Amino acid sequence: MEDTFSNLATYGYIGLFLYSLGGGFVAIIGAGVLSFLGEMDLSLSILIAFVANSLGDFLLFYMARYQKSMMMDGLRKHRRKLALAHVLMKKYGSSIIFLQKFVYGIKTLIPIAIGLTKYEFRKFAILNVLSAAVWALAFGLGSYYSGSVLVKVASFIGEKPWIAPIILVVFGGSLWLYMEKATKRK
Repeated sequence: MEDTFSNLATYGYIGLFLYSLGGGFVAIIGAGVLSFLGEMDLSLSILIAFVANSLGDFLLFYMARYQKSMMMDGLRKHRRKLALAHVLMKKYGSSIIFLQKFVYGIKTLIPIAIGLTKYEFRKFAILNVLSAAVWALAFGLGSYYSGSVLVKVASFIGEKPWIAPIILVVFGGSLWLYMEKATKRK
C-alpha cells in the first residue's frame, strides 16, 4: 500500500495533468481525496487541473479553427453529436462554455463546435479560463471536503467489486441513451 501511495505522489500530478486535458472529473476528484489523505497537495492539484483543462479546450478550439479538414475527418461518425453541440450553443449562448465543463458527454464537442464557427477567440479564452477555474475549484475542494465519505464509498466498492461494473454500465448506458435520443432525427 505504501508503494501505491508513493507512486501516486510521484506520478499523480502527471496523470492529473494528462487526464484533465480532456476534462477528467475522476482525476481531480481522486486528487482531492488523495489531498484529504495527505498524499498530494490540494493547491497544486487544483492548479494543475485548471491549467490542463484550459489548455485542452484551447487545443480543441485551435484544431477545429485551423485544422478543419483533419478534424472533420475524425468527426465523420459524430456529425449528429456535433450538430447537437451547435444547437446547444444557439440555445444557451456563451454560457454553454461554462456548462460544458460540468456535463459529461459534451465536454469535447463544445470547444470543437465553437472552433468551427466564427466565435471570437478572445471571448472564448476568457470564458474558458473562468469556467476551468470554477470547475477545478468546485471538484477539487468538493472532493477534498467530501474525502471521508468518498474513502468510505471506495472501500465499500472495494469489498464488493461487483458493484463497480454495475455503476459503470448504468452510467454509460444512460449517457449513451441520452446521446442517441438527443441526436436522433425527428
